[in-house]
Amino acid sequence: MKNNLYVDIHVLQNVPPSCVNRDDTGSPKTAKYGGVVRARVSSQAWKHEMRKLFGEMLNKEEVGVRTKKVPQMITDTVKELDQSIGDEKAGKLALGALEKAGIKIDKDGTSPVLMFFSAAQAKALARLAIEECKDKKEYKNALNASPSMDMALFGRMVAADPSLNFDAAAQIAHAISTHAVHNEYDYFTAVDDLNQDEEAGAGHLGTVEFNSSTLYRYATVNAAELQKNLGDQTADAVKCFAEAFIKAMPTGKQNTFANRTLPDFVYIALRDDQPVNLAGAFEKPVSGTNGYMEESEGRFRKYAGEVYRKFACPPEKIWEFGEKDILQILEELKIAVGEKLSESGGE
Repeated sequence: MKNNLYVDIHVLQNVPPSCVNRDDTGSPKTAKYGGVVRARVSSQAWKHEMRKLFGEMLNKEEVGVRTKKVPQMITDTVKELDQSIGDEKAGKLALGALEKAGIKIDKDGTSPVLMFFSAAQAKALARLAIEECKDKKEYKNALNASPSMDMALFGRMVAADPSLNFDAAAQIAHAISTHAVHNEYDYFTAVDDLNQDEEAGAGHLGTVEFNSSTLYRYATVNAAELQKNLGDQTADAVKCFAEAFIKAMPTGKQNTFANRTLPDFVYIALRDDQPVNLAGAFEKPVSGTNGYMEESEGRFRKYAGEVYRKFACPPEKIWEFGEKDILQILEELKIAVGEKLSESGGE
């Protein structure tokens, strides 16, 4: 087997009137593709919801924390490890540990940028602080070891110190509609419940912009790269990532539209050559004469076949939702990834 192993996840999902991901003006995000405007949901929005799902699916030790309140996090960890240490001493130990690790802390007690820590990394720093270790290399090593599952998947970038970076093993595309969209406006009013009969008019007026769409969503995981940081946990991490990608959904304006849906079509491909985004199936927008989903699924299947025939080898294995339930598919995916990594001999 080649030293590559990619898991491509393709999803078609019908979303009713909604505004799940807004731009700086409050409008639903869009993108122009194939000469027409499409609905768009950013990859960042989906990653955020996936990380929230990780917190429910995994134990605390397997999920990282992204925060500017780094000193407080290390202070709390110091006190957790040694309950005899008071607040003031724990705070000083935490600041000393972060300084030795090369992490800058502003005067207000926060880092200038968001930092991504795993629970294991925070504990390792705290232990070194408690032991009053003087070796700066030990602190650096603590931050370069034991990444959380989401850190290994999504990566960590520390611009001030590239030695602390982790390369992301997963990539998520911006979701786009398979068809053209035109944003619409909902004019709404709010009534003042204590208005007197003679007081006409609403207590508040406003508009909210929305659209509805059939989205094509794509993500890929480099399982071989992931194995470098997670080792024996890799197959579990791939399964967790796939489940979170399939089930997660950004929650913008959720109370207004109650738009949460689940995918209508899921196609997972295991490849040993390269990841393949199949958005080209929708470069010509779906017409939607009788709805979008059926034609979108047909377009996807036809385009996938053409790509495999002309450019890329067919996947080593394919799973489709519908032939089997999603839990069975995810378990088979986990087993297949584990077997393929085992065949390659790992790292």
